[in-house]
Amino acid sequence: MLKLQQIEQDILATGKIDKPQLEVLRRELYAGGKIDRPKADFLVELHKRVQHMNPAFQQLFYQAIKDYILANGRIDAGETAWLRRMLFADGKIDDEERKFLHELKGEAKQISPEFEALFAGSMKQPPEQRTCG
Repeated sequence: MLKLQQIEQDILATGKIDKPQLEVLRRELYAGGKIDRPKADFLVELHKRVQHMNPAFQQLFYQAIKDYILANGRIDAGETAWLRRMLFADGKIDDEERKFLHELKGEAKQISPEFEALFAGSMKQPPEQRTCG
């Protein structure tokens, strides 16, 4: 985790993630072959704090969280509670998060009733309003 904390400091110093930082982050997250809860928590906090998102970081973020959640093929009540806190930390769910939930549901071998409720509730949320200019 010490290396991840150093990566976080480097990223937050500029407020964005460039390609070399992204590759180092990916390597560290997947060191040992899988994403565990502390790494998932770290990534969620980093995601909240990065000021200038880029598509490559978004892709890594959602893939790593998916790999963590689906490590055993199932989404249980505890993982659903964790997902709910992550997704609704800002009080709303956006289009990218809705897409992520669809992917999780499609790829999970088994889902809990709690995940079913989270999924259904999230799909009822209004879509993002985008404006020009």
